[in-house]
Amino acid sequence: MRPFRFLFAFLLAAVPAFASDTPGNVQAHPALWAVHGKAGTAYLLGAIHILPPNIDWHSPQIDAAMNTADTFVFEVPTDDAAMATMRTFVAAHGSLPAGQTLPSLLPPAALADYNYLLDKTQIPPANLADKKPWLADLVLQVTALVREHFDPNSGIDKQVIAFATAHGKSFRYFETIEQQLALIAPADSDLEIKEFAVDLKTMREEPLTIDDLVAAWEHGDVAKIDRLTNTELAKEPGAKKVMLDDRNKAWVAQLKGMLAENHTYFITVGAAHLAGTEGVPSLLRKEGYKVEGP
Repeated sequence: MRPFRFLFAFLLAAVPAFASDTPGNVQAHPALWAVHGKAGTAYLLGAIHILPPNIDWHSPQIDAAMNTADTFVFEVPTDDAAMATMRTFVAAHGSLPAGQTLPSLLPPAALADYNYLLDKTQIPPANLADKKPWLADLVLQVTALVREHFDPNSGIDKQVIAFATAHGKSFRYFETIEQQLALIAPADSDLEIKEFAVDLKTMREEPLTIDDLVAAWEHGDVAKIDRLTNTELAKEPGAKKVMLDDRNKAWVAQLKGMLAENHTYFITVGAAHLAGTEGVPSLLRKEGYKVEGP
């Protein structure tokens, strides 16, 4: 299951919740970085965008950084205006042309996987029949996780946003909602179907590989996060470039300007963006910044 799909878990806030039988709290110890610029300081926390609700990720170091920061930075806004833009985008780009159905576009093996997953997630077939593959993919993946007691509202970024809002902090964003939405709706319809078929097969054969990513994040194992996310995209170098590498470089360019300002930032982005030699901390080190952390 592609970790990168969970960049967009906020799209499905309306997915119904299921009764939870998760055990007591799990204490996580996610990695935290501190970057020192000429005038500013930035703390970097990797986010898992959809989590079980029983994970306690707070630590004295993370809480101190959050309390010290005056400006909180996220990938993309999720306020009412952003959600209105999202709904408009889905309305314009989420449905197939009249007369087409999603099952009719799938080759036999992919159709078998699709029907299996509909049964597994208990999504009524009519709910996805007229949807484009990218949207059906997102619905299937997030619904499958919600049924396993993951919750988009328990995502780290949503929790950090709630803290920053409650404490009157300032907000900044690396991307617009339009930029992020454009990442998940391929212009090439043939490629979109092929990617959907791959995801269907992966979801059926490896339904909970996200557990490995969550476990690595809980233990602050940045090297394992790097292995998991890069392995996932090893056969799709073009996707890795667009989804991770290009965005990381664009964010670092923005961070350089931010670190020249007299602010303390708390930055929350997907954990994959902070791991590996092309991750944001490594890129900042290459630029000569002092970066404390893994």
